[in-house]
Amino acid sequence: MSGNSRHHLNGRDFRAMMWAGYLWLEQHKETVNALNVFPVPDGDTGTNMFLTMRAAWSEIDASQDADIGRLAQAVAQGALMGARGNSGVILSQILRGMAHAFRNKSSITAEDLAVGLRQGSDTAYKGVVKPVEGTILTVIREAADARMFLMWQLGMLPDAPATQPTAGAR
Repeated sequence: MSGNSRHHLNGRDFRAMMWAGYLWLEQHKETVNALNVFPVPDGDTGTNMFLTMRAAWSEIDASQDADIGRLAQAVAQGALMGARGNSGVILSQILRGMAHAFRNKSSITAEDLAVGLRQGSDTAYKGVVKPVEGTILTVIREAADARMFLMWQLGMLPDAPATQPTAGAR
């Protein structure tokens, strides 16, 4: 983390995370395609998520901005405009929720990240008429639950989260 302290993430850190996600999808899109079984096994989920992430990345590729709020908003806008297929639209909604959580912040804390993941999950679920478990929706929800649970375990949250991750996500 290159943020203000070792407990903060700034725009440079966010760019690095988005770059890592973009590269991972580029290298593993065929694996994700093979996992695709809902709503139809058309085998394009990985490709659509990669293309959406490429559009998101293109919004910040040349940016030197260190403000995480502005970069998250640019990523969300790029993902929305470049969303491909259902999985791309869902990914854009996850990024939109996170951007909303990070707005007006130059850097974020671990708690802000947990809130961002939760808002990303909530926004994505609200954007799907009939959410189905076992999809990217489940992945982001479990990631958010795990992050909140970890923060509670570390004493960073006063109360236990309302939902806890399943055993496999801990």
